Amino acid sequence: MIRLGSLPIDPPLWLAPMAGVTDRDFRLIVRRIGGVGVVSMEFISSKAIVNGNQRTRELMYFSAEERPLAIQIYGSDAATMREAALVVEELGADVCDINMGCPANKVLKGCAGAALMGDLKLAETIVRTVRDAISIPLTVKFRLGLDDCRRNYLELGRICEANGVAAVAMHARTARQMFTGEADWSHLARLKETLAIPVIGNGDVREAEDALRMLAATGCDGVMVGRGATRNPWLFQQIASRLEGSPVREATLADRRDLILDHFRMVAEREHSQFALHKLRKFTGWYTHGLPNGRKLRQAINQIPDVPAFLETVEAFLDEIQVEEAAA
Repeated sequence: MIRLGSLPIDPPLWLAPMAGVTDRDFRLIVRRIGGVGVVSMEFISSKAIVNGNQRTRELMYFSAEERPLAIQIYGSDAATMREAALVVEELGADVCDINMGCPANKVLKGCAGAALMGDLKLAETIVRTVRDAISIPLTVKFRLGLDDCRRNYLELGRICEANGVAAVAMHARTARQMFTGEADWSHLARLKETLAIPVIGNGDVREAEDALRMLAATGCDGVMVGRGATRNPWLFQQIASRLEGSPVREATLADRRDLILDHFRMVAEREHSQFALHKLRKFTGWYTHGLPNGRKLRQAINQIPDVPAFLETVEAFLDEIQVEEAAA
């Protein structure tokens, strides 16, 4: 367990903020499986929050069941970030997180996300302005730097610590790497040695043993998991079991069937048809990874025109492989 101010995080495991992924449905699924310490909302534009964008406000809805919950905001204007952080606090989030690590071009073009690592003076102004405005814990997520020649994560870490940030999370790749190559955990160890505040490690945690190796190799205080949880939402539960010294319980085919159908029905209830189809196709690609004939289903769903037919096809596929497994 670690603490962000007076907020206990137990176990010290974070669901990373991911655009189009960590919506309320996926957060609830991960929380109900168990093992996660903090769930993070999709990262949200500070400008959209302050302008009162309706779609943005809908994205920011969460339930008490999700706590502790972090809302991550991004932007390049300190005053706008301050106002957005105040909204985050007013909504009742447990943690406000600042995105200084997103490598997406549309975010970088706005001089936000990882672009702030190229302007540490502005980064410090934003951190200080937000920290002075809110009373809930403030965290910052960043990368190694913009590229191999500009690895300035230690400087940014020191800035965060000096300005009252409760903890930092670092993805151990540069912005230029995006998600290619391997995360270099040795830099997480350096950051941990440099700072007194908690350091959360992120990058290439795909199974429970990866998390244990990261903690042992870096001395980090916690682990943040992003893409690894999309293929295996049970990952947090499995890591928590290993941290307690218990064996990992693998999800059964029946577990997968129930989770997929429950999740997809939630999406179908909440989203309008075309948006729901897009989201269902994306999650089907992740959830069927490693399942028998998963590729066949992924190809078939691209031709399905509506949500009811989609759900019917997925359920029939899952029932069929469950029957085949029972007969084997």
